[in-house]
Formats: sequence, C-alpha cells, structure tokens
Amino acid sequence: MNHSVPDIGLCLGSPRFQDAALQSLSAQQGAAAAWRQALAADPLKALPAVAGDFAVGLRDGRGRTVLAVDRFAMQSLCYRVVGGELRYAERADALADGDTPVDPQAIFDYLYFHVIPSPRTIFRGIHRLPPGHVAVFEAGRLDVRPYWVPQFTEPARADYDSLRASFLQLLQDSVAHQLDGTKAACFLSGGTDSSTVAGMIGRVRGEAADCYSIGFEAEGYDEMAFARIAAKRFGCRHHEYYVTPEDLVQGIPQVARHFDQPFGNSSVLPAYFCAKVAREDGVTRLLAGDGGDELFGGNSRYAKQRVFSWYDGVPGVLRNGLLEPVLGLPGADKIALLRKGNSYVEQARVPMPDRLQMYNLLRRLGHENIFAADFLARVDTEAPLAQQRGVWAEAGTDKLVNRMLAYDWRYTLAEADLPKVRGSTALAGVSVGYPMLDQALLDFSLGLPVAYKLKGLKLRWFFKEALRGFLPDEIIHKKKQGFGLPFGVWATRHAGLRALAADSLHSLSARGIIQPVFIRQLIDELLPAHPGYYGEMVWILMMLEQWLQQHVPGFSMDSAA
Repeated sequence: MNHSVPDIGLCLGSPRFQDAALQSLSAQQGAAAAWRQALAADPLKALPAVAGDFAVGLRDGRGRTVLAVDRFAMQSLCYRVVGGELRYAERADALADGDTPVDPQAIFDYLYFHVIPSPRTIFRGIHRLPPGHVAVFEAGRLDVRPYWVPQFTEPARADYDSLRASFLQLLQDSVAHQLDGTKAACFLSGGTDSSTVAGMIGRVRGEAADCYSIGFEAEGYDEMAFARIAAKRFGCRHHEYYVTPEDLVQGIPQVARHFDQPFGNSSVLPAYFCAKVAREDGVTRLLAGDGGDELFGGNSRYAKQRVFSWYDGVPGVLRNGLLEPVLGLPGADKIALLRKGNSYVEQARVPMPDRLQMYNLLRRLGHENIFAADFLARVDTEAPLAQQRGVWAEAGTDKLVNRMLAYDWRYTLAEADLPKVRGSTALAGVSVGYPMLDQALLDFSLGLPVAYKLKGLKLRWFFKEALRGFLPDEIIHKKKQGFGLPFGVWATRHAGLRALAADSLHSLSARGIIQPVFIRQLIDELLPAHPGYYGEMVWILMMLEQWLQQHVPGFSMDSAA
C-alpha cells in the first residue's frame, strides 16, 4: 500500500515518548497525534527522546514532510522523489511502478552483503531510510541525516554487583514492555538470548512461556538439545518443528516473493517455519532474542579482531626487522607454524573494517571469475567497502570492541537479522518484539566497561556472569549457532532442492549478471566438494533469481537502463 497520500501519513510500531505529556497523548489519541506534536518544531531535537520501534511519515500544515525510523530500523520506511513530491511507504516495491528500473549496483551490493543495505534499494531512485535517521522534505529539498549516533562512555570505576542488579531488572522490564497481553510466546534457539527471554517471560507473567524451536536432521546444525534444556529449566510449553528439504522447496519461492527486494539471509526460512508453527498454535506475537550478542560482546569476531589488534602493539623495529622478514623467507609457507604466522601478519596489517571482508565470498572467488564483464563495467565494486568505512568511523568511541558493536548494530542487526525476523514473522501473520533492543538496555550497554563485554578473549563476560544461576550452565558455556540452515548439505543430497537451486542459477545466468561458466563450476564442482562453504553462494544467487522471477521477471542487463 502506498502511504504518500497527503495528511494521512504512516505510523508503524510502538513508539514510547519520554515526554510524559506526549506519551499520555499517544495513549489517549494514538501515536499519530503524539508524532504531530513532537515533530512540529525540530525533529533532530525531538527524535532522540523517542524509544521503541517506529517508522513515521507525517506532513505538517506548512507543506513539510518528515520521515524517521528507530535506532535499529526495527521498522522500515522507503521513499522517492517524483515530480517534486516526496512519496513514502513501508516497502520499496510499493513505490515502484512498471518503469522503475532495477539498479545493477544494488545487485552487486546484495551479492556482497547478502542483503541490500540502506539507503539503497533494488530499485533505482527508491531509497530506504537508514537506522536512526530522519529525512525532511521542504520546498523541493530533501535532507537526510542521522538524529542519533552511538556514543560510548567508559566509566572511571564499575561496581559489578550494582550493575548486575540493574541489568537483571532492565531485562525483566524490557520483556514486560514487549508483551501485549496475548499468549506469551518466544523463539527459542537454545542460545543465551532466546533462553533469557523465555525465562524472563515466566518472571513477568508468573507463568511459563510457550516457546518455539526449529531443528534439522543434519549433523552439526541441530541445537534442539539446548532448547530442550532451557525449556525444562523454565517450565516452558515447548513446541518443536524439524525443517525438511521438502519444506525448503515449498518455502523458498514463497519467502523470496514476500520480501520487497532480494534477501539472502538463509536463516529466514527456519525463522518463517518457526513463526508459522506458532501462528497455527494461536500465537499472535513472538518475542525474539536478537541483539544480545551485538550489545554485550557475544560474536566470536570480537575476540578474533582483538587478537589481530595486538600486532599494532609490537614495536616497529621488531615487526620490520625480524618478524616480517622471517615469515617472508623462501619455503616459509611449507612450515605450519610460519604459515600460520604469515597469515596472522597478513590479516593484522589490514586496517579495520577492511579486515572483516578478507573472507568475503566475492573477494575470495574473484569478481572477474564471477561476474559478466558488462555487469562489472556498470557497478562500483569498491562502493560497499566505502560505505562500511564510513559507518565504522561514525561511532563515538576509541575502543575497538565498541566500534565493532556499533558497526554490527548497522550491518548485522538493522540490515540483516531484524529484516529477517520482521519479514518471516509478517509472512506467518505474527508480530514480533525485541526485548534485547529496549532503549534502557541499549543505554546500559553504551555505558558498560569494554572489559565487561570482552574480558580478555571471553565473549559477553558480564552478560553470562550476571545470568549465572538463572540460565542453565550448559547454555552459558555453549557455542553460538542459532537457526543455521544446512542448505548446502541438503542441496547435494535432495533431488528436489538440487533441481530448484540449479534451475534458479541457470536462469540467473541468462540475465547477464553472472558468467554461465561460473554457474556451471559452482553447481558441478564447488558445491559438491565443499557444500557448507559454497552452499552460501548458491543460496544467495538462488534467492536473487527467485525474487527477480516473481517481481521483475523480464529483467536482464540488456534491458537495464
């Protein structure tokens, strides 16, 4: 639905206004009334005082249009300027018409990131508002800028006991904010975040939650045992569903069609089936655990990049006069210890955030080996990294770990994981809440000592210690996995899934984006040899083609403007 009709506006989500009068107005007359009053003067001053998830688009009496989304883009808002008029909608495809061209740069960005990060969308001239941003359109001019940039503070001293008490209360409050009085239910992967949400629901409601988990009959992918441990600890009514290759054959076209642009996060399929089971069980709202790793230091790359950062502390004389010459000696690559040392130095010498992309699939395989020459000539292969460098530089901190957290708030949460959960639950007919991303918890994270997030090389130290005794020990000590999908393994074993993937990729090769010879090599050689690794490349190409088939079936580089 297009939301560009004057004076109607768009109000999504559940904003919470810190101003008591505005919050009262919102409760009595609805969020739109509160937004009109809040944004009447200076949006850059008003928006930082609004918490919760929201997307708002309002026109005022002066002909000015204001658009804004919350700090993590838990809600989505797209816009375009046509004939001197700003049009806006929740979805990019709601603003497109038959003449709106697909943007080749967006396709490259998708294959680089596996999503299309804002502000770009798949359609040329249609943009998505980045998280924590506001757009003001007035007198034919559009001004888009952030109203919030993460600012971290490092306390002079930290009292663990008081921080723990505050943290546990904030967790409980954040879950209470997200419950709407209907059947209390949540995703349960068996990880620390979803298990914490499940347990806190019991504390808030005084009765156990309904929890929904996904399993896979594939070695190394199934975490149902941990979900069962959490469910038993908190007395949850536990609902299990095992996704099959047949489910993927049925669900892939359906999920691809639902999104407003290509979306390549493979865990969207398990999330969808989990939400679908919940909806069939009468659930209308699910709580998700997304955000805990990114706020409190739980991703393994935080420890890995700290190890690489230590190289900067090695004196230059030692680096240049001994280490690097020895590692560069002829035959060093044949000695395991020197080979590892050389790999360490090679990565450590690359600055952040560039270092995070050293194992990007496109980089490893080589642009010239993947893409058609005409496609490459029409895109900027350095644009994604330029954007990442800009985001990396924005955060208000001089600490590596905090900068990685802020970076992940953009690329892991706002651009990938939250759209995955939002899209999958919407397709299933269920709303979703994110207790871990509550404003009070975000503020708490911004002021938490770095050493409490990553203690040495111990991930999310404070989070785990604070919840010790509440969470089962098995979950505190488990490795993170989530709803990982064994697509590559299944695609080599299941005829129907293999056919869907192969047909999709061969169809894509006719559009002039990917070299047909690479498609054949990927399907016939690379995927069978390393299904776990190359299955990701097959997946993102397949989902691109599935989206194109159902939204712009006639697209090819020959027809692209």
